[in-house]
Amino acid sequence: MDRAVFVYTTFPSLVEAEAAAKVIVEQRLAACANILPGMISHYRWEGKVERAEEVVAIFKTRASLADGVSQAICGNHSYDMPAIAVITLESVDRDYFGWILDSTGGDSFGVASGGNQTRLDPSLAPRNDEAQ
Repeated sequence: MDRAVFVYTTFPSLVEAEAAAKVIVEQRLAACANILPGMISHYRWEGKVERAEEVVAIFKTRASLADGVSQAICGNHSYDMPAIAVITLESVDRDYFGWILDSTGGDSFGVASGGNQTRLDPSLAPRNDEAQ
């Protein structure tokens, strides 16, 4: 049974974020990319505290495609080590999850639902040692 996930990352510019999002959505690795410009990051890099303006991108996909999304982000990113985090969603609207599956070439077989919410089996969530 697949589950919905968000893949979070940041880019140094809106142009780069949009270019990566276009590729990832066109390849059906994600149903949607939300791009949020205007983020400020403070971080330690090569022994110094840095500040940068960045753009957040959140890719809406299914767990079975998360590695593919991560690889596509790396292949379309100018950072040596982009921040990539896969966030498992506890529940999503059943119709919305169906749209994610349809948009990424999947089907809704095996999706457990109750009412209008799709409950995701917590036992399917990655363990801490698998989440990296």
